[in-house]
Amino acid sequence: MARKHLVILQAAKRPELTRRLPLNSLRVFVAVADSQSFTHAADVLGVSVSAVSMQIRSLEQYLGVRLFRRSGRLVVPTSDALPLLPRIRDALFGLQHALEEGRAARGSGTLYISVLPSFATQWLAPRLKDFQARHPRLHLRVASSAAMDFHTTGMHAAIRLGGGGWPGVHHEVMLNEWLVPVCRPELFKKYGPVETPEDLKRYPLIHSTMESWNSWVTGMPDNYWPLDGLGLDDSAALVHAAVGGAGLALARWSLIGDELQDGKLTIASRKITPFARRYYFVCLPSTLHLKKVIALRDWLLEQAAAFPMPQLAQARRA
Repeated sequence: MARKHLVILQAAKRPELTRRLPLNSLRVFVAVADSQSFTHAADVLGVSVSAVSMQIRSLEQYLGVRLFRRSGRLVVPTSDALPLLPRIRDALFGLQHALEEGRAARGSGTLYISVLPSFATQWLAPRLKDFQARHPRLHLRVASSAAMDFHTTGMHAAIRLGGGGWPGVHHEVMLNEWLVPVCRPELFKKYGPVETPEDLKRYPLIHSTMESWNSWVTGMPDNYWPLDGLGLDDSAALVHAAVGGAGLALARWSLIGDELQDGKLTIASRKITPFARRYYFVCLPSTLHLKKVIALRDWLLEQAAAFPMPQLAQARRA
């Protein structure tokens, strides 16, 4: 009994620990600041605009300062709000992280990951059934995004295509990549194999803004985009256009596995180029020890190891 009384007294010495913090208002504050719109913030949070306005007014009364001002159609943080924003955002992230750690200790909870849209559609999505079967208590949330700011997005991990070397994060190679000329089988029968850049002139070409046909020769990323032919800035859309018969596409190997297996596409050249970019598993060092992040990492590396290389690449390695 005395020990219990002591705990109560100790809590009484720290009244700020028992004072009710306006946590919901703080979440709304960050959402409005990030979107610069009460309407967009309401959509993100799944509440009404009037509810957002009420939460902001309540927080302004609590803090004794004005938090937002109008700038055209946007609402922007005031000079009083700007110093608070990163500290509140980090605090909310830390609170979420602490709660998620508690749930992760039981092998359950929500797991947020960020993946490039094309990779999410073509490679990851068909494999997620296996992950769910193995980890039924983990609720995976996949955001199709190229952003890698874990503090502001709340993501636990990401899959990124690049050269590595990112500071402040843990990153390890997950999957190598190749550039492969592909087209419909009937187009290949009509125009024949492609062995040199000169052979490309026989085909209607599909171009990508990220992997131009120059990359097929060099293996390096290239933003060169020719004036002729069909140009697409989405790698998954490029694959779908090739399946539709629009022309010869230079596709990433990881994105065309199902289409090759189903016979919707065929490889049009013996020249399969190793790409200078690879897929990496990325997370903050502080989240690498979480059981749910470990489960995702191990599963991704297993799936990547089982994913076949191009046969010509295998022959060269042997």
